[in-house]
Amino acid sequence: MARHGAEVATEDVRAFCQNDPAARSSLEVVLVYPGLHALWLHRAAHALWRGDVKLGARVLAHANRFVTGIEIHPAAHIGRRVVIDHGMGVVIGETASVGDDCLLYKGVVLGGTSLDRSVRHPQIGKNVVIGSNACILGAITVGDHARIGSGSVVVREVPPEATVVGVPARVIVPKSARFDAGLDHANLPDPLTDMIRALAEDNEKLRERLVSLERRLGVENDDSSLRLPYHGDELPRADGG
Repeated sequence: MARHGAEVATEDVRAFCQNDPAARSSLEVVLVYPGLHALWLHRAAHALWRGDVKLGARVLAHANRFVTGIEIHPAAHIGRRVVIDHGMGVVIGETASVGDDCLLYKGVVLGGTSLDRSVRHPQIGKNVVIGSNACILGAITVGDHARIGSGSVVVREVPPEATVVGVPARVIVPKSARFDAGLDHANLPDPLTDMIRALAEDNEKLRERLVSLERRLGVENDDSSLRLPYHGDELPRADGG
């Protein structure tokens, strides 16, 4: 058992080193990475929970939250080589599960949407990347190798290898927008913004045609009242640049 625990702990440290370019050494990761500490403390709390030491498990989980800023219910299932980057504000509910090799950024919430004493939290597959402040709510499944964009609110099933963004989250078609980089979770296309941009451009063209037609007919009109805050290509980029 001790040998298995040491093997898992070594895998954890290696995973953090591989997924965080700021990690300079394994010793640094062991000493100052709250995401790693939260996972280790959760494993201890989870063992207590499975051993029917429920109160002790909850007390340890509460201490974990106090020390690391990461709240994981002791009943939640966390796989191997999971990385919680920074982690402040992460919340993982009682019946949630996180598969092996997942990457979670700060502020991620795996929450429930009912009071039923059954599986009511998300089931996350393997090798899933969940961007900063993303919320995944309800007893839904996120397939293996999926990507959840920063700030997204996911309330429906996510197919394997899909990328979702937005509120509520929508699937980006892999053919037109493939997203592979785990650390690039904030630089994603937003289909809603693209649609608004297209509508604004069409509206601008219609406005110009209307003004031209009114001039030909000699109809007076206050052109300034029809202008938008942004025109065509002047719309701000979806990534804020």
